[in-house]
Amino acid sequence: MKLGPKFKICRRVGDRVFGKCEGPKFTVSGTERIRRGGKHPKGAPSEYALQLTEKQKARFTYGLSERQFSNYVKQAKKKGGRPTTELYQKLESRVDNVIYRLGLTSSRQAARQMVSHGHIAVNGQKIKVPSYAVKVGDRVSVRSTSKNKGPFANLSEKLADKNTPEWLAFDPTKIEAEIKGRPIESSDGSINFVSVLEFYSR
Repeated sequence: MKLGPKFKICRRVGDRVFGKCEGPKFTVSGTERIRRGGKHPKGAPSEYALQLTEKQKARFTYGLSERQFSNYVKQAKKKGGRPTTELYQKLESRVDNVIYRLGLTSSRQAARQMVSHGHIAVNGQKIKVPSYAVKVGDRVSVRSTSKNKGPFANLSEKLADKNTPEWLAFDPTKIEAEIKGRPIESSDGSINFVSVLEFYSR
């Protein structure tokens, strides 16, 4: 999915939603734009603007099209539990996100490519769909035929001290993880999922 200029998107949503925006070049480009006569903020944003920003931040963070993201929102609302928690768990349970959380790649975009190229298995079966939803008890691993290839060389050593979320039990020696529970929404997360749901309730 083509998202457009990543620096512009990061500035628009006010967060580093792409790995490309983590470096000093993004910081400089943001300040230089103002110094060279770029537009300044026009007062406090409206409630709608804030909700839209949070929605876009979430969508770009997980690298989804509007259609994909809105479908996740609809599913979360139908679940019967707390919609914000359901939405967060659906997004985090995507296998491409799990690969990213394990530290196998530096970005979700790279994780999607890793999955679509057939390098990842769930319960021993090759998975090529990045949106595949993992469940408690599933085992996610790099396929044995891929472990000696370039991106995976010495990966177990690099990930020996990797801190992963509590719901993932990761064995770096096997490059395999077990889904121990449902993703736990952090109270200090950068995305306000309440605002996201409010945007779709308008």
